[in-house]
Amino acid sequence: MALPRTAPSSWMQNLDFPSRLFETGSTDYELYEEDDEFVLSVELPGFDPEEITASWDDGVLNIAAEHSDEQRGERRTYHRRFRFPKSVADEQITAEYMNGILKVRLPVQETAVSGREIEIED
Repeated sequence: MALPRTAPSSWMQNLDFPSRLFETGSTDYELYEEDDEFVLSVELPGFDPEEITASWDDGVLNIAAEHSDEQRGERRTYHRRFRFPKSVADEQITAEYMNGILKVRLPVQETAVSGREIEIED
């Protein structure tokens, strides 16, 4: 049995489930590596910057957001965790929020050991 692809029915609207829970194949983020840093872009339309928190703890980036609209009786929440290798320079992580997109830049920490090719003997 497949999950429905339409919006949740009215009986589910007040249960605080994000409607994306019932969508399939949707991704709300993009992660790529560019110029010796990881770049994570997360779609968070409709949130104010002060409603968004980002924290780094031992190789895990936590993104959380909460928005309440008392006039409409609506509450929206977002929470996602992203695991990165420990080679991230955590003191240099930056984040900016513009036009509904949170962009987090995680610089790759330079290591003292450089790579080398290993000769294979026959």
